[in-house]
Amino acid sequence: MVAKELISQTIFPIQTSDTGEEALNMMQVYHVRHLPIVNHEQLLGVVSEEDILIHDTREAVGTYRLSFLRPYCFENEHLFEVMTKMGRFQLTMIPVIDEHENYLGVITMEDLLQYFAMHFSFAEPGSILVIETSQGNYSLAEIARIAESEDVSILSSFVNTIPETSRIFITLKLNRQDINAFKSSLERFGYDISATFSEVGHHDGMRERFDSLMSYLNI
Repeated sequence: MVAKELISQTIFPIQTSDTGEEALNMMQVYHVRHLPIVNHEQLLGVVSEEDILIHDTREAVGTYRLSFLRPYCFENEHLFEVMTKMGRFQLTMIPVIDEHENYLGVITMEDLLQYFAMHFSFAEPGSILVIETSQGNYSLAEIARIAESEDVSILSSFVNTIPETSRIFITLKLNRQDINAFKSSLERFGYDISATFSEVGHHDGMRERFDSLMSYLNI
């Protein structure tokens, strides 16, 4: 999945002649705190809610000093890179441009959240297992082999480092609810089990909460 496939069809950019008050109204309608400023097909920058509130909202946004210059992603960038940029700049949306730097549209944080929720097995029944180990001991191939030997499938995996250490957390979404044998096998190979989250008896409730979240994001 690349950026151009998730461009919002409902959010329109603002122009330099639009006032801060008009921009704030658009942010409220779109449920975002940032909007792109576009002149014809050229992306000029991104204005934030904070940028507007420290200026006279009756003035045109073209007169504002912006806290963001031109954060953007290219249309063929992978969504992981898009999410990285949005997190780095703490954006609620990010503009998308083509290879000629023409403005194509935006991707919102809600767009990304909905995509990952629907496509990364979050709503599938099973269990979640968090493993702690050293970076040097980490081998996804080995973990997958151990899982296969215990008839467990890894639906998705995420790795994050523990700050100021050489340790990492590996979060696995698994297709089975009974994973005791898998946990024991991992421990024999030197992996520490940090946490487990089983959905036994709670899948209907989890599904209901997931559906509620998706309904909220669609508002």
